[in-house]
Amino acid sequence: MRTVNIHEAKTHLSRLIDAAMKGESFIIAKAGKPVVRVSPISAPEQQHKQRLGFLAGKMQVPDDFDHMGQDEIGSLFDGQA
Repeated sequence: MRTVNIHEAKTHLSRLIDAAMKGESFIIAKAGKPVVRVSPISAPEQQHKQRLGFLAGKMQVPDDFDHMGQDEIGSLFDGQA
């Protein structure tokens, strides 16, 4: 995604708006730090990305998780239910 500084954005605003209307989003930066993202209204909003580990420390997995219910499940497959 293209980044432009505020001075360039002011100078070339019409050109940047035309590019945005064609689907080309861009970022306006102030003193080198991105502050605003410009994208066409017709562009779909980015969906929130789920991150791995967001439940870390909020739940516990039992030590025998891989073997839980092993005997019951085995008996169901053997037809002894």
